[in-house]
Amino acid sequence: MEPQQRSPLLEVRGNVELKRPLVKAPSRLPLPGTRFKRGPDRMEDALEPEKKRTRGLDTVTKIATSHPRPPALTVRPQTQSQTTAPKVPKKTGPRCSTAIGTVLKKQKPDPAVPAQKPGAAPPTLGGKKPTKRPAWDLKGQLCDLNAELKCCRERTQTLNQENQQLQDQLKEAQQQARVLGAECRTLEGELARVQAQAEQGQQELGNLRARVLELEEQLGTQQGLVQELQKEQVGLQEERRGLAARLEEQERRLQASEVALSGSQAEVASLRQEAATQATLLVAQGERLHGLEMERRRLHNQLQELKGNIRVFCRVRPVLPGEPTPSPGFLLFPSGPGGSSDTPTRLSVSRSDERRGTLSGTPAPTTRHDFSFDRVFPPGSGQDQVFEEIAMLVQSALDGYPVCIFAYGQTGSGKTFTMEGGPGGDPQVEGLIPRALRHLFSVAQELGGQGWTYSFVASYVEIYNETVRDLLATGTRKGQGSECEIRRAGPGSEELTVTNARYVPVSCEKEVEALLQLARQNRAVARTSQNERSSRSHSVFQLQISGEHAGRGLQCAAPLSLVDLAGSERLDPGLALGPGERERLRETQAINSSLSTLGLVIMALSNKESHVPYRNSKLTYLLQNSLGGSAKMLMFVNISPLEENVSESLNSLRFASKVNQCVIGTAQANRK
Repeated sequence: MEPQQRSPLLEVRGNVELKRPLVKAPSRLPLPGTRFKRGPDRMEDALEPEKKRTRGLDTVTKIATSHPRPPALTVRPQTQSQTTAPKVPKKTGPRCSTAIGTVLKKQKPDPAVPAQKPGAAPPTLGGKKPTKRPAWDLKGQLCDLNAELKCCRERTQTLNQENQQLQDQLKEAQQQARVLGAECRTLEGELARVQAQAEQGQQELGNLRARVLELEEQLGTQQGLVQELQKEQVGLQEERRGLAARLEEQERRLQASEVALSGSQAEVASLRQEAATQATLLVAQGERLHGLEMERRRLHNQLQELKGNIRVFCRVRPVLPGEPTPSPGFLLFPSGPGGSSDTPTRLSVSRSDERRGTLSGTPAPTTRHDFSFDRVFPPGSGQDQVFEEIAMLVQSALDGYPVCIFAYGQTGSGKTFTMEGGPGGDPQVEGLIPRALRHLFSVAQELGGQGWTYSFVASYVEIYNETVRDLLATGTRKGQGSECEIRRAGPGSEELTVTNARYVPVSCEKEVEALLQLARQNRAVARTSQNERSSRSHSVFQLQISGEHAGRGLQCAAPLSLVDLAGSERLDPGLALGPGERERLRETQAINSSLSTLGLVIMALSNKESHVPYRNSKLTYLLQNSLGGSAKMLMFVNISPLEENVSESLNSLRFASKVNQCVIGTAQANRK
C-alpha cells in the first residue's frame, strides 16, 4: 500500500472559505483641525448657577450660533466588489485545476454590511436615542467624541488582528496548494506512463492478431498458438481491472486525507489560540520575575549591610609536616552563647613573657589575648567552607556593588593559598579567585534567562617596591614594570586603569586558570627566614563586571578586587646587612609602608574625614574605588599556628581588630 496523500480539494476549500471581505464600520470622528473655542467670559457664564444662566441666555445663544458643531467624519465601508480576491497559484494538472474551480464556484460571498450614511447618528443601546446635549456643554460633547474615538480605535485594532490572521492563513493555504500541485503532477506522470504501457499492449495485441490471421490463412492447424494469445489477452484484462481497483483505492485514501486535513486545521487553530494565551502568561511571569529579582537584590544588599560593609575573618593555617606541634593551650577557639553549634567568632592566644621570669627560675607568667571577629576558621577548615562565607558577598558584584577582599598576614601564614589555592589543580584546594569566578559565571548564566547579559574583563598586576608590574605580560613585555602607571580612564572619569597592562575578557574557568598560572610564573618571590618562597609584592586581581538588561534599559558595572598582600613581618634591627639583606630590607620597608597607608585609609573612611590619603601608596590609589563608601570590603587575617611566630600573629590580629571596628556608610550600586 502506498502512503496516504493529502487532497488539495478540501484544503483549498477551507482556505477559500476563510477569505471574507472586511467591512469597516462608520466613524463619526471630528474633522482634523477643528477646535472648540470659548472665551473666558463665556466659560464663566456656562458654569454659573441656574439663575445667572437664565439671565445670560442671549450670550449662550450667540456662542452656539457663532461656533457651530463640526460635522462628524464618516468612513465608508468597503464593499465586497472593492475587496481584492486572494491570488491562487496556477496548477499544471487538470485534476487540481478542476478541483480548485469547483471549490471556488461553491464559495458564496458573504453579504456586505450596509454602509452607514455620512452624518447618521451611531446606533444606541435599547433603541433609545441619546439625549442631545445643550449647545453650551462643550465638555460633554468632547467626552462623547472621545468615547466614539476610543470605540473606533478598538474596532480598528480588532480588524487589524483579524486581517493579520487571514493573511497568515492565506500564506499557509498557498503553500499547501503548491505541495498538492506537485503531488498532482506526480500522479499525472504515473497516469501517462500507465496509458503508454496500455497503448503499447494494445499495439502488441493488434500485431499478434494480425499474426494469428496470417497464420490461420497459411496454417489452419496452428490453433494452439491462437489459444495462447487469447490467454495473454485475458491477462491484460486482469491487469486493467487491477489498475482500476487501485485507482479506486487511491481515491478513497484521498478522501480520508481530506477529512484528516480538516481536523488538523481545527487543531492548529486551537493550538494557536493556546499559544497566544501562553505568550500573554509568559509576559506576565517575566514581569513578576523581574520584580522578584529586584526585590532579591534589595534584600541581599540589606543583608550584607547588616553584616557590615567592612568585615574581618580570621583563618589559622594547619601545622605543616616537619613543624613543631604547638602546646595545647596556645590557640583556643571559645564557643559562642549557643555552644559548639554556633559559628566560631572568637580566638584566644596565650603568650609567655620570658623577660618577666624571676631569678629563682620559676616559669614566666602566661598572658592571654582575646580577639573577636566576624568569623574565625580553625586549622581544620577547608577551602569550600571559607568560600561559602563569602559567596553572597561575591554575588553583590553582579548587582553593581564594588567588592574588595584582602588576605593579610605575615609571611607563611597561608595568604596565597587562601586566594589562589594549592598546586596540582586539586578541586578541593582551589582558592577564592577560581571559586569566585566559577560562582559568577554560574549566576550570570542563570540571570541570562531573565534577560541579563554580563561581560567579564580580568587584569592581574603586582605592586613591588611601589612599582606596578603586569603579571599577565608575555614575551618581551615581561619585567617592564616601569611602563605601567595608574591613570584615570578619561577626563572626568572616576574609573582607574593601569596603562600598558593586559585586560583579558574571560568567560569560562579554563581561561581564568590559564591567567593564574601565568601570574604565578611572573610574580616576584624570594626566600626569607619565615618562608622558602615568600611573595614580596602585593598582587591585585581585578575583574571588571558589566551587566545590561536590553529589554528594560538597565545597566550595572562594578569591579571585584581580590588582593593577596605581601608579608607583614617587622624588621630585625640587629640583622647584619649584606647585599641580599639590603634588598630584602628595602622590600620590607615598602611593604610595611603600603600596609600602614592601607590602615590609615580605612581609618579615614571610618572617621568620615574630608581627606583620605589614597595617593600615599600605589596599592590604595589603585583600589580607591573599591574602598570608599560605595564598596563592600572583607579582610582575611591569616596567622600561623606556631608559637615561634606569636609576636607577628599578635600584630596581625591587633591590626585586624582595628579594621573590624571601622564602619563605612551604606553602599550604593553603580547602575545607569
